[in-house]
Amino acid sequence: MKASSQPADRTLLRTAGRVVVKVGSSSLTSVAGGISEDALLSLVDVLAARRNTGTELILVSSGAIAAGLAPLGLGRRPRDLATQQAAASVGQGLLMARYTQAFGAHGVAVSQVLLTAEDLMRRQHYANAYRALNRLLHLGVVPVVNENDTVATHEIRFGDNDRLAALVAHLVKADALVLLSDVDALYDGPPKAGAKRIAHVAGPADLDGVSIGRTGKAGVGTGGMVTKVEAAAMAAESGIPALVTATANAAAALAGEDVGTWFSTNGTRRPVRLLWLAHLASIQGRLTIDDGAVQAVRERHRSLLPAGITSVKGTFEPGDPVEMADSAGRIVARGLVNFSSYELPRMLGRSTKELGASLGRQYEREVIHVDDLVVL
Repeated sequence: MKASSQPADRTLLRTAGRVVVKVGSSSLTSVAGGISEDALLSLVDVLAARRNTGTELILVSSGAIAAGLAPLGLGRRPRDLATQQAAASVGQGLLMARYTQAFGAHGVAVSQVLLTAEDLMRRQHYANAYRALNRLLHLGVVPVVNENDTVATHEIRFGDNDRLAALVAHLVKADALVLLSDVDALYDGPPKAGAKRIAHVAGPADLDGVSIGRTGKAGVGTGGMVTKVEAAAMAAESGIPALVTATANAAAALAGEDVGTWFSTNGTRRPVRLLWLAHLASIQGRLTIDDGAVQAVRERHRSLLPAGITSVKGTFEPGDPVEMADSAGRIVARGLVNFSSYELPRMLGRSTKELGASLGRQYEREVIHVDDLVVL
């Protein structure tokens, strides 16, 4: 069962009732290549012990592509998408077999759940995923979630398992998200240059001026620290605290000890489509808006009307994600647009009443409704 109340700092991990743990390929890979049995068993020992105390756990695990390299005779992670997909197809079954055996030794059942970020954007898929995961957790199962790498495209190239983990944490209403990699924490500069660990991030301002690396030292992952920070920030902004640390610190992390970098919550739960808009959406165009519209959108939380738009850039259709910028080019917000880039130019600077009279009632509405808009 989920805990009804939690402390505000990392000690909440001691009693958290539902936790999402993400592990990257670099943490599971051996020096010789492929999945390291020792690394996988060490992680499973920690997670199974916690599961057997009653905590509900979801493991978001990368590693399918890495596991498929050796059986295909590949010496390194392939660059082309088709071979990545082939390696994922071969490796996913091997990865799940190892997890099944390792957790089984502790009397814990596991299941395979393959998702993409896109699956969590579609309302029916979202509901189905929630129902399935919730039922598995109630049955005492540890769901092992991975991207559906065999058919995914964008996710494979940009290491979205970190962000997928944040979305899964949001989906199942987790108490916390733990992101494990081969780096023990976020630092204020290169660790080898004597940088200091950033123990706590209370909000975006704490990361101003911090240089964040993009790749792990093992060379088989794709996200690096940058996607972990993005995922932790995404979770924190939606009311779920997150910890970023090394896989070797998994036991200490779940015990609430002072390891890694803790991202405390700085927002409340919001619809998953707004999380997607803020962090994952592929932006199709830009609307430059005047000062009045900036104030209405940012400060008064109003919809964007055609009268406040001064220019349109890009090619997009109704329902596509676009960004809104002020006259200096600073991004103000993102949203789902109600008109195409073909329709909008003739609407600029005109009131909805005027547009309704001259173009028809279908034009007498917002360009972006406030419910489909996120301020950045």
